[in-house]
Amino acid sequence: MDLPYTRIKGGVCAAREFLGSAISCGIKNPKSDRLDLSLIYSKIGCLSAGMFTQNRVKAAPVRVSQSHLRAESLRAIITNSGNANACTGPTGMQDAKNMAKETSKLLGLRQREVGVCSTGVIGLPMPMIRIEPKYEGLVAGLGPKNGNDVARSIITSDTHEKEFAISFELHGKRVRIGGCAKGAGMINPNMATMLCFITTDANIGKRGLKEAIENSVENTFNRITIDGDTSTNDSVIVLANGAAENKTIRRGTKECRDFSHALEFVMNKLAKSIVRDGERVTKFVTLEVKSARNASDAKKVAQAVANSSLVKSSWNGEDPNWGRIIHAVGYSGASIREEFVDIYYESKAACKGGLQAKTNPEVLRNIVSKPAFKITIDLGIGDANHRIYSSDLSPEYVDFNRSEYAYWKQAKKDGLV
Repeated sequence: MDLPYTRIKGGVCAAREFLGSAISCGIKNPKSDRLDLSLIYSKIGCLSAGMFTQNRVKAAPVRVSQSHLRAESLRAIITNSGNANACTGPTGMQDAKNMAKETSKLLGLRQREVGVCSTGVIGLPMPMIRIEPKYEGLVAGLGPKNGNDVARSIITSDTHEKEFAISFELHGKRVRIGGCAKGAGMINPNMATMLCFITTDANIGKRGLKEAIENSVENTFNRITIDGDTSTNDSVIVLANGAAENKTIRRGTKECRDFSHALEFVMNKLAKSIVRDGERVTKFVTLEVKSARNASDAKKVAQAVANSSLVKSSWNGEDPNWGRIIHAVGYSGASIREEFVDIYYESKAACKGGLQAKTNPEVLRNIVSKPAFKITIDLGIGDANHRIYSSDLSPEYVDFNRSEYAYWKQAKKDGLV
């Protein structure tokens, strides 16, 4: 069945009346000209909603953006990459507030209409001496065709930018939803070390937008894992400015469900792209748990298997080691009956009733040698299901994450530590 969505270009600038801009500050390396400071702005008023990290250690920009969202609807988001502004104390909080304050002045907005996001190294003070002189140029560069620049500016260890946009019919009007995301490491449900910004020209009520983002995040960004780590900076923010001029979408209506499905479709595309671009990832694995006693147990099993270092290492080695999978099922904390557990690689049984299946091991090995495959775990004791997207764990991932010492050396040169 064809989906009722048309893919369009533009990312966060695909929706009407949204502008974007990105500029280079040299936040992580003053000699680099890579884009590392961005701005998203709606020319007209917005409603907004957001979800943030569940890590109890929250970065300063997360706290500032949460505060602003409680008090106001955002019309702009300023974001930097290269420094997380996390665990930076009162100075870090003031830096995040000042980013919103100076941006709001230049845009003619209230300070609480500006959200702030950061991503990068934790524990280093922000090099504001290189950021502050760039605000005027950032605002001056705002334009409707800069969505890709925004997407490129927010990435850190990603190998490429991630953006997606669609249009669809709603209330007889053509509505657009576009977004960009970043994330490659510290990826784990609730949410993942990622930033995601979504813009839409849909006219939707505040409660409907809040419900739509909560449902969509639960079914997308809360269903991905790369390394089992949840970061200090995770943020998903949606801005809706109503420029499509559709009849207002109210919570609980068919139109609200249609909008929510479209939002989830965009978020799912971005979430999957994060897993595929995980740090030194070679496998994209869809893990489906079926027939659990309840939804909680299905989720426990999926997360235990998807985050097991032993299981992920076997995927990297192209080893269809179902024993590592069932052992993770056993310690997941879910209610199971070992003798009812079936495990499949694609449609081929590796384990039936808790025992080795008759499938030729070479058939299974051929499946896990592919860059993407599906594993199904059938618990056989209920009707609850859960799906999660995961990846392998490679030696290159370990090597890549062994040290961030070079960034600390630069911070020392800047007189920040």
